[in-house]
Parts: sequence; C-alpha cells; structure tokens
Amino acid sequence: VLGLYVSFIVNAMSTKEHTGSSVYSKLNPVFLSLSYLRRRKYDECIERCDQVLAEQPLDRQVWLIKTRALTEKLYIDDTDIEEEGIAEILLDENSMAKAPRPGTSLKRPTTGSADTGGSNPNVRPMTSSGRPLSGFARPGTQSRGTTAGGSVADAFKGGRPGTSRPLTMAGRLVRLGTASLLSDGDQFINPDRLDFVKFAKRPAESKALMDYLLYHDHNPKRALELAAECTKATEFKDWWWKARLGKAYYQLGMFREAEKQYKSAIRHQDMIQTYLELSKIYIRLDQPNTALDTYMKASEKYQGDVNLIIGIARIYDGLNDINRSVQYYKKVLHYDASNCEALACLASHHFYTDQPEIALRYYRRLLQMGVNNTELWNNLGLCCFYSSQYDMTLSCFERALSMANDDNMADVWYNIGQVAVGIGDLTLAYQAFKIAISVDPNQAESFNNLGILELRQSHIDQARANFQTGLKSSPH
Repeated sequence: VLGLYVSFIVNAMSTKEHTGSSVYSKLNPVFLSLSYLRRRKYDECIERCDQVLAEQPLDRQVWLIKTRALTEKLYIDDTDIEEEGIAEILLDENSMAKAPRPGTSLKRPTTGSADTGGSNPNVRPMTSSGRPLSGFARPGTQSRGTTAGGSVADAFKGGRPGTSRPLTMAGRLVRLGTASLLSDGDQFINPDRLDFVKFAKRPAESKALMDYLLYHDHNPKRALELAAECTKATEFKDWWWKARLGKAYYQLGMFREAEKQYKSAIRHQDMIQTYLELSKIYIRLDQPNTALDTYMKASEKYQGDVNLIIGIARIYDGLNDINRSVQYYKKVLHYDASNCEALACLASHHFYTDQPEIALRYYRRLLQMGVNNTELWNNLGLCCFYSSQYDMTLSCFERALSMANDDNMADVWYNIGQVAVGIGDLTLAYQAFKIAISVDPNQAESFNNLGILELRQSHIDQARANFQTGLKSSPH
C-alpha cells in the first residue's frame, strides 16, 4: 500500500505542470479567488476578481473578496507605529506641561542614579532629550523628544542631509496609498460617491470597506463618516466600530476624541488591541505614567501577553528606569524566548554595564535565530573586542562591512576606529575615521576623534577645524 501511495504522489507531481491550468479553469472563479485570499496570494486573488467583475460588475460577493485582498495586501500592524514627522514636532499642541517633572515625561526622562540603574551619558549614547538609545530600532525611538528644545533647522534635518528629508506620519501613509493606486491602475472604490447610510445596513461589507479606507486609501475623514453611521445603526453597542472610530480620530490627530472611543469600546468588550491603541494615545500625549497604568490594568486581565509586557518595558526604558525595564524584558523572554526586541535590549544593557560576555551570548542567540544584518555583526565585533576575543573581532567587522550600505557603513568604520585606538594602532584609527566622515559628512563623533588624533600630533589648526565641524553637526 505504501508503494502504491508513493507512486501515486510521484505521478501526481509529474503531471501537475500539464494539468494544472486545466484543473484551475474548471474551478468556480469565486471559490478560486477566495482560496487565493486564504492562502495570501493577493495578486492572483485580485486578478480573478477582476475577471468576474468585468462580466458582473454588481457581484457583491466578489466585490467583498477583492476589497479584503486589497486591504490585506497593504495592511500593517499600526499598534507599534509611533514615528513623528516634522509636522508633529513643530505643530504639537498636545503637551501637558511646558516643563514636566523628571520621570513624568518621555521628553524629560529621569537622570541616571543608583535606584533606577540609569546609564551614564558619558558611557551610553543618548538622544538630544536625554533618552538612552535602545538596543532595538523601533518606531519613535529616534525622533521623539525634540519638541521641547528642538529648533526648526534641526527638525528639517534628515538622517543624511541632501539624501533624505523628514516626512509626517500622515504623509507617509498618503504616499503608500498613492503607490498602491499606481500599482492597481485605476481606483477601485471612489469613497466620495458612496452612500454610507446604505452600507451601514450591510455589516460584512461595511467592515471590509472601513478597513479598506483606513489601510488602502488612507482616507480617515471618510472612514470616520462611515464609522459614525455604522455606530448609529448598531445602537452604539458594537465595540468594533467604536475602536475603528478611535483609529480614525487618531489618524486625524484628535487624540482626546480617540481616547473616549477606545474607553467606550473597552467597556463593551475587553480586547488586548484596544488597550494597546489606548496606551499609544497616552504616549503621543506624553503621559507615560497613564500609559503604564493602562498596560498594568490590561496585563492583570491578560497575564502572559507579550505585547503588554513589552509595552511596559519600553516606557521604563524611555524614562531611563533601566532596572525595571530589564526586569520586564526578562519577563518577556520567560513567555517568548525568541523575542528579538527583548534579546537586543538586554544585550545592549549588559554591554553598557561592562558585561560584554553576557551581551555576546544574547547577540549569538539572535544570530542563531536567523537575524543577519550589519548592526548585529557590528555589535558582535564590539563584544568580542571588549571581552578580549581579539581573533573574532576583525572577522565580525569584515562581515559587517560586506553587508553595510551608505546608511550604516559610517558607524561600522567609526567602531573600527575605536577598536584601533584600543589596540594602539593610531594609523588605522585615523584612516577609519577618515573613511567614516567620507561616507557620512555629518558624523560628529568621527570629527571629534579625528581632532583628538590631530591634537596628539600637535596639528593645532587641523584639530580645531575638526572640532568646529563636529560642533556644527551635533551641538551637544
């Protein structure tokens, strides 16, 4: 029986190429498009739906399938997106206090002390507002904190002047929507011509249309109108529509209205995602303690949920309360041993607390999990150097340089220069810092170290020029 079964599989595989097209042609196109949607083959699903809609433009079933396919093709998990653009930085009118107390604002975190385990800014790199750079590049860790003391000129500076420009959060979504329309040819749904009162009587179609307007069209105004009509049709008892109302308000920048809708949704139905989005509002309003209370309340009901625990760890990390953040990052690993963010943040903490051997174990764990990028190999090289494993240091940096691009190559060469200074090879250090500023002319750290090397050789004018250039790039 086993031999017959194997031969049947081999024959089926050999004849698949010849009969595949004929089998698919005999299937119901609606069933086939739904099958493509379930298997996440969105382009094939949209193509099949277009064929059916060309013959039957009023087929509501196929319209629903295509709407879901277009939405899921561009869907992103926006519970973590907290990147602020230039408009949010310059036109932020939601600050609760001009000079908040330390420990109550992400713009003014607590200073390093023995109680909190805060990092020394002379050892660990900080943002302009005093927040420590985390070991994981997540949204909001680089741009937040410039509202209080940043200038207009600093806000208009991109990552690399001349090659990038800042963008608003809503502007990025609009650009994504424009790209999707160009790829799809013409517009599938014109929201300005829709009758939302009629759609409110069709629950399945209205929910699909709501997500389409938010994630594909990026039109929160019309999505807000649709959600308002559907909330009325459900007699204000459906938590899903209240949560979508809050999402539309949030994208429009109306945070207090979004807060009311999320709280109302939680009263009707406890959902983890609603708690996460409500906490995101408090973070945008610069109320980390209120966000912590929300996370704590949710974690008591949903014990062991990694998203809630890691949200608490992020806030403590942003407030420079390192001891508590490390405690919650370890708790995350207790429930999810393969969480990249917790592993990277713990590795960064141990590296900056003079424990490079432990940090090396965490980075090796990330490497075993399949993470393979320039930043990881760069950190491995630094950990090997500071843990006296000199034979592995240069090979790790060589691997980092082979994978680097113009955005992170300067940082790799800067770290090579630091290693060269540590082993006493000042010629290699000078060359590495020179290459770093040739890749990124705005890297103040390399200019500062070049000035020190020039000063050691009694080249006063060159040292002064390097110090002045570094001061212009980074006044801190």
